[in-house]
Amino acid sequence: MDIYKLNFRIKWIIVLLGIIVIAGSLVYTDYLAKRLVERERKLIDLYAKALETAATQEPDANMAFLSEKIINANTSVPVILTDETGEPLSSKNIVLPGNVSKEKEDLFLKQQILLMAAQHEPISIEFYGMKNYVYYKDSEILTMLRYYPYIQLTAIVFLSLAGYVAFNYSKKAEQSKVWVGLAKETAHQLGTPLSSLFAIRDYFKEIEPFKSDPMTEELAKDVDRLNVITARFSQIGLEGKLTPENVANVIEENIDYLKSRTSSYVSYSMEDFTDGATAVMNISLMGWVIENICKNAIDAMDGRGSIHISILTVKNTICIDIKDSGKGIPNNKIKTIFKPGFTTKKRGWGLGLTLVKRIVEEYHGGKVYVLQSGIDKGTTFRIELKGVQST
Repeated sequence: MDIYKLNFRIKWIIVLLGIIVIAGSLVYTDYLAKRLVERERKLIDLYAKALETAATQEPDANMAFLSEKIINANTSVPVILTDETGEPLSSKNIVLPGNVSKEKEDLFLKQQILLMAAQHEPISIEFYGMKNYVYYKDSEILTMLRYYPYIQLTAIVFLSLAGYVAFNYSKKAEQSKVWVGLAKETAHQLGTPLSSLFAIRDYFKEIEPFKSDPMTEELAKDVDRLNVITARFSQIGLEGKLTPENVANVIEENIDYLKSRTSSYVSYSMEDFTDGATAVMNISLMGWVIENICKNAIDAMDGRGSIHISILTVKNTICIDIKDSGKGIPNNKIKTIFKPGFTTKKRGWGLGLTLVKRIVEEYHGGKVYVLQSGIDKGTTFRIELKGVQST
């Protein structure tokens, strides 16, 4: 199974489990809140009946029980008793504003009555033939219970995002160390045989019949190229030296090398719409980028087709578009082509485009992406680099 498909499925499974946990928490909390609402309603019903009974009966031991065990037992639910016109008579479990007049206190209680009426239907009771009303609202603990799942959800989302960012940072740092170590070890391993190849090259250049043989010159070019590749690997992980370079010249140099080493059925063309634009780059590493994209294009064309390179300017950004006439990339693969291990070939490690992305984005501060692609319509890669303003 494709590792990226597997990772995608695992991520969605984790997200689904998280949604189930959150949904379960919301449903259960809502269930508890409804139970508590019913309980408080029964408590206030009993409270109202106790008030009604206490007001219409003579004081005795039973009234003392009502007062102590029922009326005074309500220590959490805010309650206001009013007459039939809505004027507040008394209140319980409500913090009144201090050092205010009776008028302002009544105004405050009337505001509370409006809030209570919006939450719950008042309970009607009678005192000596006169109708009164008991208004109440949710207790503080019930209010906290209602908001708890949302606070919990916010905390979960925040912690999840923090964990995701920290994990990604750690993962990228670890990957970077692996890349640097792999590149330096590759350069080190190439160093010894490369020294022998240099000696062979120099030997062939000095003796007949190899001295005048065109193959000797081509061999020398390949050995020099191998030396360039080794130098590229050794630069991974270092602060690459960036200098202003003519973009077209750098591309032409690499295309000329590729032309002599690829099939004659592959045609190359280039257009410079910038009149010799200059970008800040590392020539060796940028050459690697051009080669990798072009070689991938050749594979996509099965060794037959065309590669067209356009250089244009968008504001102060130099854009290099590399278009091929290959098979194209499926839409569901475009997001994964730059990831390590992605390859459509039977052999290869799938590291070429990953290196391209690292070189362009991390070393040059630019961008590289698929500008457009279609099945059997070819693919266009775009490289964006910082331009150098002419003085």
